[in-house]
Parts: sequence; C-alpha cells; structure tokens
Amino acid sequence: MPLTCAVAYSDVGLRFILRSDKDRGDGTARYVLSGEGAGTIFRIDEKSGDLHATQRLDREEKSSYTLQAQAFNKITGLPLEPATEFIVKIHDINDNEPKFTKAVYTASVPEMSDVGTFVIEVNATDADDATYGNSAKLVYSILQGQPYFSVEPETGIVRIALSNMDREVRKEYQVVIQAKDMAGQMGGLSGTAMVNVTLTDVNDSPPRFAYSSYHLSTYESAEIGSTVGRIKANDGDEGENAEMKYKIVDGDGKDYLDIITDEITQEGVIVVKKKMDYESKRIYTVKVEVTNTHQDPNFADLGPFLDTAIVKVTAKDVDEPPVFSRPQYVFEVNEDTPKGIAIGTISAWDPDATHYPIQYAIDQHTDPERLYHIDPKNGSITILKSLDREVSKWHNISVLASEINNPHQRSRVPVLIKVLDVNDNAPEFAMIYETFVCENVKAGQLIQTISAIDTDDPLVGHKFVFSLSSMNPNFTIFDNEDNTARILTRRSGFNRREMSVYYLPVVISDSDYPIQSSTSTLTIRVCSCDATGNMRSCSVDALLLSAGLSTGALVAILLCILILLMIVVLFSALKKQRRKEPLIISKEDVRDNVVSYNDEGGGEEDTQAFDIGTLRHPEVIESNKLRRDIIPEMLFPYHRPSPMKECADVRDFIISRLQENDTDPFAPPYDSLATYAYEGNGSIAESLSSLESSVTEADHEYDYLSNWGPQFKKLADMYIGKDTGVAN
Repeated sequence: MPLTCAVAYSDVGLRFILRSDKDRGDGTARYVLSGEGAGTIFRIDEKSGDLHATQRLDREEKSSYTLQAQAFNKITGLPLEPATEFIVKIHDINDNEPKFTKAVYTASVPEMSDVGTFVIEVNATDADDATYGNSAKLVYSILQGQPYFSVEPETGIVRIALSNMDREVRKEYQVVIQAKDMAGQMGGLSGTAMVNVTLTDVNDSPPRFAYSSYHLSTYESAEIGSTVGRIKANDGDEGENAEMKYKIVDGDGKDYLDIITDEITQEGVIVVKKKMDYESKRIYTVKVEVTNTHQDPNFADLGPFLDTAIVKVTAKDVDEPPVFSRPQYVFEVNEDTPKGIAIGTISAWDPDATHYPIQYAIDQHTDPERLYHIDPKNGSITILKSLDREVSKWHNISVLASEINNPHQRSRVPVLIKVLDVNDNAPEFAMIYETFVCENVKAGQLIQTISAIDTDDPLVGHKFVFSLSSMNPNFTIFDNEDNTARILTRRSGFNRREMSVYYLPVVISDSDYPIQSSTSTLTIRVCSCDATGNMRSCSVDALLLSAGLSTGALVAILLCILILLMIVVLFSALKKQRRKEPLIISKEDVRDNVVSYNDEGGGEEDTQAFDIGTLRHPEVIESNKLRRDIIPEMLFPYHRPSPMKECADVRDFIISRLQENDTDPFAPPYDSLATYAYEGNGSIAESLSSLESSVTEADHEYDYLSNWGPQFKKLADMYIGKDTGVAN
C-alpha cells in the first residue's frame, strides 16, 4: 500500500526514510524515486532510501507532490517489490501579507450626508490557506481619515463618520485603510490602500451680496437697453447649484431701470429701461433681489436662499438737443389760400437747465419747391407759393430746431400738410369718343353714351349735369343723372355726301360750390350702315378708325412703302452701272494676260520656271492654252526657247546687281525685288532712240515694223502709211 508522509515545515533538508521489507541490509537493494519533483525538488539515497528536499517548498506555489518509490536488486536489476506511491503535503505557514485589489481608490459622496452613509467598499486578499489557522483571516481598520470616516472590520465598507461635512469648508479627503491577517492579532502581516474621497456639491449655500448697497452712474442720454453697470452675489456652491436669478422688486427707479442675468458670469446687469432725465430727477433707486434657480427642499432649513441689495444710479447731465411739443405735426390748408398766410406753429424748447433760446428752419431737402417758410424765432409756418391739390394732396416737410448758443444740438420733427380741395376745376369728357351715325338711322336712336371726370374731390362725391349749349336740330342729349348721358338722334335720314361730320357742343357742370362748367365738343361722323346698324363704309378717316388703324399706324405703313421704293431704285441704279461699257473700246487694245500655273518654281537657280518671251509674244499663250473640258495630252506644255538667252549684257548686268545686293551689309534680311531700267544692247528691234537717226525721216525704212507682231501694228500703220504718202 502507498506510504503517506506529512511535513510540518518547508525548510530545505527535510528528510524521509523509505525502507523495503525485502531489503536484508546487505547492500544489494537500490532505491529509485520518480514522480513530481523527483531529482529536482526531492532526492533519494539509493543505498539507504533516505528522501531529502533540495529546496524551500512554497505552499502557495504547490501544496502537494505525488511520488513513486521502488526498490531494485543491484545485481539482477529486478524489482524487489512493486512500486510504492506516496503523497507529500505542504502545511501552510503565515508568510504572505494581505494585498488590496487597488493601490488607490477614488470615491465621492454628497456633502452634508448623514452619519453611516456608504462611501466605498475596499477589498484585500491573502495568499495563505484560509482553511488552516488564521493566516488568511483579515481585519480592516483606518490608519488615516478619522474622525470623518469609518470602515467595517470584516467587510471593508467605508462610511461617513461625521455629520454636516461641508464641501465649501473642505472638498477632498485622503483615507488610509489597513488590512491585517491573523484576525488582527499581534504578529500578523498587513497591507494598506489609499482612498481619495471627494465631497460633491449640494445646494446648501444661499447667494449673498457682498455689499448692502451699490452706487452706479450713467448719462441721461443713455439709450434704452444700454448697460449701466453690473453687480454680483456670491454663492459657495458650484454648477447648477450656483445659478442665480436677479430681479428688481422695488424702488422709485424701477420704471427707468431693469436688470437681466448674465448666464455665463452669473452677474446682474443693470440696463436702461426708460430714458432718464437729469433735469427732473438726479438719482434713481431700485431694490434688487437674487435667488437660486435650483433649490433643494432637503436644505430649506439652511435658507432663505435669497438676498437683496439697494442699487442707486446717478444720472449725469448732457447737453441735449431741443425737444418738440409733439412727435409730429399735421396742418390743413385750402389750396386757394393766399401767399403769406400762416398755417400753423411749431414749438420746441431746450430741456437743459440752461434753457437756451431756440431757432427754427425748414430742411430744404424736404421742400425743394420752396413752398413754405418758417419764422426762425416763433416757429410760425407760412405759404410762399400757391398750392394745387390736384398736383399734390400732401406735403411732407421736416422742421429743424437748434439751440442758438450751440447749433450742433439739433432736433428734427416731421410736419404733414394736407391740402384741402377747392372746386376750381371744371368737369370734362372721361375719354375721347369716336362717334358715328348711320345714314339710315331713325329719330330718337341712341348713338353714344358719354361720361365725365373732375380732378376735384368734393366731400359728398361728384354730381355732373349734361346739356347742349344750344338747340340742335340733329341731335339731343338725355341726362341719366348717374354722371352719364345719352346722345340721341333728333331726326332721320342723314347723308354723308351732304354733311360727313357733325360737331355737337356738350356743356358739363358740377354741383359743388362755386359751380364749374366746361364745353366739350363731340365729333359725330356719318357712315353707311346695314339694316342692323353695323357700319359698312364711311369717310376715309372714319373707316380707318373703325378698322382700328390709328394715325401712327398709317404713318408707319407709308414709311415702310417709301423705304421699299428707295431700295428698288438703288438696286436698279447699281445694275445699270454694272452694264456700263469700258472707257476704251478698241479692237486693237492689247492687254497683258496673267496665266496662273499650279506648279512650284525651283527657286533662284530655276531659269526655266518663267519665260519672259511669253510676255513679249502673246500669241504663244493662245496657241498653248489648254482646254478645261478635256484631259490634256501632255502635262507640261512646250515652251519656246527664250530669245533672252542671247542677251549676255542684260544677264551680266543682273548678275552684277545681284552680287551687290548680296554683299550689301545694309540690305534688308529678307527677299526683296529690285527693278533696274536697263534696255540692253541686243534688242531685235535695235535702238529706237532719235540720237542715232538720220537727218531726215526719209532715210528711214519702216517696213520691218509690220514683222514685229501686233504690239507694233499701230506704230507700223503710222510710219508705213506716212512713207507711202511722202513717196506719192
């Protein structure tokens, strides 16, 4: 059966004795050890069977080892008996101190918390065997942090130990917790950890003003909404617990001042609510109240969470511009009011204590026609020109008031002048009527309905009366009493050949006072109509008018016709000019012909590219001209040898001039054409100069001129004919 051995200590040199029953003690038995740690941690004496530990054993690393031991015969090598298994168990000793899971813990707890409020739980562990003795039994205690905090010995829970801990007094605490094994007894091992505790804020501090009263000042001219100054209450809390709200609760200046809260700085901003007046009141007083916006009912007993302070604002004097008695003035005046009549008075004064005199003026930009004038001293406005309501019903001008001692202090007020209507315009036709009457019309037939307009504007509305200036045998008028009238025929049987146009004077009167009337003439044309009264033909003007053609349209049509006629005449003149014969008409007129060849020359050395003899003998061109309607038999036509090849003197002359130009440093750097008037000595016609002529013309014979070709035909006719005449 296996042998089990126990060890109480883990020191090096621990000894076990293994002995086999078959060992006779004669030295023939040999012991062999195998298993966990055999040969390294444990060794056995082959002869005696003594088992030794070669190093210190640590239970926390390995608590037990399983080994096998067996005895062999040294001589035969056979086992004396089967292998025996045994277990070596390591008993624990207190050699490990407690260790916390963290070296530093962080915790937070609201300020003013009750005693016993949970803060944090810390935890430590011990590597020793908890089942053997008290080596792993831990006890927690506080080394630092009393009397503010406490810790439960068995659980490690940290709690508040002191009431009314105020964050505004102290915000952060450092607590040192100790964990000790051996149940906290003497000789036990221990470990420590740090706990950083932060008190979080609660709204337990009411806002408080640093002073009971504040003094500010601003100019009386400060605009509404402008800042006068800032005040701030102190609150020991932070975040939303320190948010405050300001308001004015009382004071004689609450109508002139207001306070708003700056959400960023938590300040109360005093602003102007209504303009202050230094002359009427110098000091404006308000009572300001500040409160927390987020209050905690759990700490209501620490209140009240509000505070008040008195704010006094002193208004400083400024030189103010004049003040008008009204924000704007409205005057009414009849349009027939004579010049120089006053229509109203403007009043202003200096609001300052000095009460300087005021002078008035009209802004000329608002009265460009100079219709009005204002007295600079008393502000009376008078008319300078006649007014016409039909031109403008309202006049808007601006009056300026300034201090005499300080003209820069100026105020402006709008003055509205309404021009009242006076019946000074007579009514007239509402439009231009184009009226016609049929030749076959019957008596009493309606030919036109007329109406009237009046630029005046009576209070009760317009009422027009229509009538004829005199009795008319052809037409009559009927007043409809609705500001319209009907024109009726008095007879039948009109004839446009006898009278094509009738003019009917119509008198139109209004009903206002004084009564105004005017006479308007209605033009009535006589036209031919069908049985239903539709116009068929009329005089030229009436017909065109009925077709919808106005005078402007007729002028445009005539202008277009005139332009077309001018274009035709111009085209005919140009066509005739193209057909005009040339100035010189002669059968013997000879001109140089320009022949274009679609080939490229060979440059300056190509002497065959151009044959000057062709220009001298035009008949060659005619004989060598190719037809364009057939394919030429040969691509390059035959060229007659140039007679100029024998003119050596001309060639030498051109070559010498060419060399001079090539060597000339002032010649242009591009190709140029140089023309020389050199006749040469080898002309087939010899010289025509009279210097070598004979004394008399009879010594000359001109028959050879007829052989020179058509170029000299005229000359030949002149001289040959002359010689013939002389001979005869």
